[in-house]
Amino acid sequence: MEVSMTLWVLTIVGLAALIAVDFFIGRKPHDVSIKEAGIWTVVWIVLAVLFGLGLLAFGGGQPAGEFFAGFITEKSLSVDNLFVFVLIMAKFAVPSQYQQRVLLIGVLIALVLRAVFIAAGAAILASFSWVFYLFGAFLIWTAWKLIQEARADEEDEEYEENKLLKAAERRFGVADRYHGTKLWIEQNGKRVMTPMLVVMLAIGTTDVLFALDSIPAIFGLTQDPYIVFTANAFALMGLRQLYFLIGGLLKKLVHLSYGLSIILGFIGVKLVLHALHESGVHVPEISIPVSLGVICAVLIVTTITSLRASRKTAEAEAAQGPGESHEKDSVGT
Repeated sequence: MEVSMTLWVLTIVGLAALIAVDFFIGRKPHDVSIKEAGIWTVVWIVLAVLFGLGLLAFGGGQPAGEFFAGFITEKSLSVDNLFVFVLIMAKFAVPSQYQQRVLLIGVLIALVLRAVFIAAGAAILASFSWVFYLFGAFLIWTAWKLIQEARADEEDEEYEENKLLKAAERRFGVADRYHGTKLWIEQNGKRVMTPMLVVMLAIGTTDVLFALDSIPAIFGLTQDPYIVFTANAFALMGLRQLYFLIGGLLKKLVHLSYGLSIILGFIGVKLVLHALHESGVHVPEISIPVSLGVICAVLIVTTITSLRASRKTAEAEAAQGPGESHEKDSVGT
């Protein structure tokens, strides 16, 4: 799809306006209720759907299909980010009333970094078609890694700060407590970061690790930088509300890693087939409608099986009773 510079500017301005409205409404620190999170989650999804319908009206079925497939894929992969966000919030003991501000700025940092990734990926793919093989192989490897991690079932997972964040803390120093929503304060005559800024940087930079598989994944569905960027933008901007809406539900999505691994593996195969086709090899290519159908089906099945498995586990624990649990604890000691 041909996208003019004017459309790019209007899109970025429009997204910035939406973010500004979101920030203005939630500018006062407060605990986010399920109702508020649910309303805003629906708002962002509706906005994404309207944008997709706009692509359908002005660009045709192909761009619209690619956007919806990309948006759903990025949204499902971003749910995996929430597990790490929960760990980060716990690690830095973020007060509940400040969590929405942390997530808003953290997600904005992530969006800017992803835009850089998208621009680089588009430039590389335009110049070197063999990169499709690399992206495809990487996604298949990531899918296998996800399955291994899911089977390992590591319950005592902890967040570990990345090297960039540790370097920033050593360079600028960090205050010993939160100071409202302030990012910098004067302490002992020195300007230091507050824990609020550290958490924002942690969320924003940690998302880069997730972008390493999500960006190749969406390039497997479309090579249009405009669609890749807007799909990522709408998926990320609704992530903050989704955090509060399904925060308690995350532990019940026990099969999510398996579902995401299937999606990544599927897109990896799609990329390899596309690369072979570009190289002149006569192989079937997977269409966008098929991709969209597979992605939706996997997410639906994964959610259903996860909730069933969680319910059975809860019933088994309830049937066990406190007496048996106490007896096991006694034996263990």
